[in-house]
Amino acid sequence: MTTLVWAGGLRAEDEPIVTAQDHGLTVGDGVFETMEVVRGRVFALARHLKRLEYSATRMGMTPVDPEEVREAVGEVLAAGSGLTRVRITLTSGPGPMSSARGGGTPTLVVVANDSPALTSCRAVRVPWRRNERSPLAGVKSTSYGENVVMMEFARSKGADEALMANTHGHLCEGTASNVLIERGGEIVTPPLASGCLPGITRGLALEWGAAAGIPLRVAAPGELEMGVLDEVVAGDAFAAVTSSTRRVQTVKALDGTMLEPGPLLTRLAQVFDERAAVDNDPAPRRDR
Repeated sequence: MTTLVWAGGLRAEDEPIVTAQDHGLTVGDGVFETMEVVRGRVFALARHLKRLEYSATRMGMTPVDPEEVREAVGEVLAAGSGLTRVRITLTSGPGPMSSARGGGTPTLVVVANDSPALTSCRAVRVPWRRNERSPLAGVKSTSYGENVVMMEFARSKGADEALMANTHGHLCEGTASNVLIERGGEIVTPPLASGCLPGITRGLALEWGAAAGIPLRVAAPGELEMGVLDEVVAGDAFAAVTSSTRRVQTVKALDGTMLEPGPLLTRLAQVFDERAAVDNDPAPRRDR
């Protein structure tokens, strides 16, 4: 696998780039974005940079200059070919051996590689819940310990994604994806109030799907109980996940039960791919 690294400039893949006291390393005090690369260009870069700024602000970190990030991403992409994925990581920089943040210079790292795209989704439900009242709810933080535990649980069950409820028992999200449910002739997705991440692909799917006349909407708070996944397993409803590395992807199996794709979700995936092919960098919405 080809891996390219930028940290103040292009670096060797195995070159040390952070100090032992970097707060991103010691306590997960950082934010990140993972993006798809299509024919040498990052998809939806403007929206990802907007969310990076939002996450940093929510964390109380000093947001990085978006033009600096754009230049760093450009350097990485220009240095390689066949790249498929780029990750931007921003930490608060060196800090004390405690939760208190230091006053060091933030650390910015951009990594790109040519890892293959995820072509299907096998999901399982996990017994843990997302805390929608957490100060990190809706923030793409590097504090991913909970997600690591849930993904290891999923992998032990032969799956590649874990779906979870929030503390109220409402359907929330996957460890690295948002969730779409097709039932009753429409597609619905959990609201941000559930504690889910404001996914870039989720937002574009809502916008582009609606423009194409597909009946879809954000669910009312509490409308989607976790039990809706029982309907999916029974074949009375359908599910898909959305993320920058999956786009709109039908859930092929849930808790070991093979599933059929929903017609509306299949159409939505087609619409997304068609629009993405002609609009590589859709402008960010004004609300986020």
